[in-house]
Amino acid sequence: MAILVISCAEKLIQEPENLIPAEKMVDVLNDLSILSAAKTANNSKLDNSGIETMKFVFDKHGIDSAQFVRSDRYYASRPVEYESIYSKVELRLEAETKRRKEIKDLKDSLKLVERDSSKSGNYGLDKVKENLSKSVQQ
Repeated sequence: MAILVISCAEKLIQEPENLIPAEKMVDVLNDLSILSAAKTANNSKLDNSGIETMKFVFDKHGIDSAQFVRSDRYYASRPVEYESIYSKVELRLEAETKRRKEIKDLKDSLKLVERDSSKSGNYGLDKVKENLSKSVQQ
């Protein structure tokens, strides 16, 4: 039993010299997830724009592909830490999805209010627009 505990605690992969910190790794993986989804949803626009998604994300975060691969491999060799990173990415994506849905719902509501108020002659939309602006800024 002691051999199993020692071997499980053994470091299989040494920490790379230029390891991407865990929080930055969350940022990188979040951006890669968003761009991957965008590419899946509308591949032709990204292809036509000439944007290379991986290069774009790496440049944005000041890293290169080799550094990303070494860091990803390092974290993958530590399942608890790796799961924590991906859980944070998932939470961010869920929060962003929720925020975008709320904004869409508010915009849809505003369109309905504008349509209804133009029919009735009531143009007091300032409060609705103010609420929309506050929601978008969050």
